Amino acid sequence: MTNARTNEGKGIAQLTAAMVLSGTIGVFVVESGASSLNVVFFRVLFGALALGAYVAARGWFRGHGFTRRSLALTVLAGLFIVGNWILLFESYGNTSISVASVVYHMQPFFVVVFGALLFRERLTAATLGWVGLAFVGLVLVSGVRPEDLVSGDGDYLLGIGQALGAAVLYGLATLVVKRVRGVRPHLIALVQVVVGIPLLLPFADLGAMSGAGAGAWGWLVGLGVFHTGVMYVLMYAAYAELPTAKIAVLAFVYPAVAMLADWAVYGHLMGWVQALGLPLIVWASLKVTLRKPAAAKPAAPAAVAGSAPRTDARRESAASRPATPVASGE
Repeated sequence: MTNARTNEGKGIAQLTAAMVLSGTIGVFVVESGASSLNVVFFRVLFGALALGAYVAARGWFRGHGFTRRSLALTVLAGLFIVGNWILLFESYGNTSISVASVVYHMQPFFVVVFGALLFRERLTAATLGWVGLAFVGLVLVSGVRPEDLVSGDGDYLLGIGQALGAAVLYGLATLVVKRVRGVRPHLIALVQVVVGIPLLLPFADLGAMSGAGAGAWGWLVGLGVFHTGVMYVLMYAAYAELPTAKIAVLAFVYPAVAMLADWAVYGHLMGWVQALGLPLIVWASLKVTLRKPAAAKPAAPAAVAGSAPRTDARRESAASRPATPVASGE
């Protein structure tokens, strides 16, 4: 019992640290001064090096468990993840880190809705009600009024759409990875970031980075090493020790830290009407994430490189499973 409590305490510390890292991603993106395409390109490049080194050190390339089907699914999820990062990072500049992060935290609802639409997963009236409540919270957080749709700030509306689009792509990635079994989550995350290297290379403006100073490169290396390599290692280690309920609650450390960082660094603070929407999203998200699964299909976790998926890592050799993400992130 004592050992179990110790492991759970360690898992809480690891996941909290991962979510704090995730919450600072926006600052690293903005401070790098690079375009979203360049930021994502160097994130996947440095992230692949960091994750690859960790996987190699653990000897996990041997007996990796990939089949043609599971590798193809992982590559497809990687395409969604890369697109998700591009849209999310673009949304920071058009809205704010705070608003974009909260809107992006709508991911669990898209996972549920798409699961029902594409794979006929069970969707109850209660779940639909919570999804509806979350969208009411989203409208409040966005700060968009009916008149803004006609005469409002076009860039701001675009930013809200980009954050929602990022959440949609994340939801699709989660549903795809849900069908990958028998592969460690670290390997799935590694493949997903590797996919982004050849995908983004033709579009990355490497010339624009030739004059970048050490500071700009430091932010980009940090995104790859700390916010991709270290963050995912911490998350997957924590998922091995924590129940779904604690994972779901700790996931909200991410948007909280993002909002705090946005205020501390850039002075951005949500208005009181926007703030009213946050508890609605939090409440609805917890209700949806912790909903009781159908008896025939017990819930399980997933490994998506973009957010905080849960994996059945209590057995290191276990396959990655479906999950939520988190909206960890990023």
